[in-house]
Parts: sequence; C-alpha cells; structure tokens
Amino acid sequence: VQLQASGGGLVQAGGSLRLSCTASGSILSIYSMGWYRQAPGKQRELVADIAYSGSTSYADSVKGRFTISRDNTKKAVYLQMNNLKPEDTAVYYCNARIRINIVDFPRDYWGQGTQVTVSS
Repeated sequence: VQLQASGGGLVQAGGSLRLSCTASGSILSIYSMGWYRQAPGKQRELVADIAYSGSTSYADSVKGRFTISRDNTKKAVYLQMNNLKPEDTAVYYCNARIRINIVDFPRDYWGQGTQVTVSS
C-alpha cells in the first residue's frame, strides 16, 4: 500500500493551496483519512480528518480556512487550504487507516509528506 501526496508549494499569506493524496495497492477497505503537519522543531499534529461516511474534524487553528474532502471511488483525500498564514508552514502528511485483507486488523499508512511554505 502506498499513499502519494501532492500539491504543496510556496504561497504568499492569504493565498490558497490544494493538497491531494491517493492510496494504491492491495486495499480491501479505507476507513478514516486525514492530514497531519509537522513544523520544524514541533511535533506532528492533526490538521483534519474525515471518516468514510464523510464526517469531518479540524484542528482549531484551521477551522473556517481548511476543508477536507474525499473521493472513495478514487481512494483519495484532499485538503483545500484558504487564507494561508505563515504559521501554516510545515510538511503535510496524508494518513489513512486501511485494511488490506479480512485477516489483518486495519492499520495506519502514511504518505511521503509535501512541503507547504507560506511567506509573509
């Protein structure tokens, strides 16, 4: 199983970016999907996640600015980031809880990370 993330880059404060992440490989089911970020010298933190049903949760720092969505047919999760701030600068990682067969329990998989840099 692989998670391939894309869409990061350099943007000015107030700008927007859209991150995408697609899962591939031998997958039976995908449960929750989400985005985390890690800034230099800080711990990785949850930005937003979305259940298979579509219910979402967000970190307080991004509420009203970021929107997470998913396309279950494409095994993909997206993060629309608007009104970006310099403090949003971090490496963003996608995450998915995936079951690969009926024997093994679901486990978490991670993408490779994509850099988001917001200049002031």
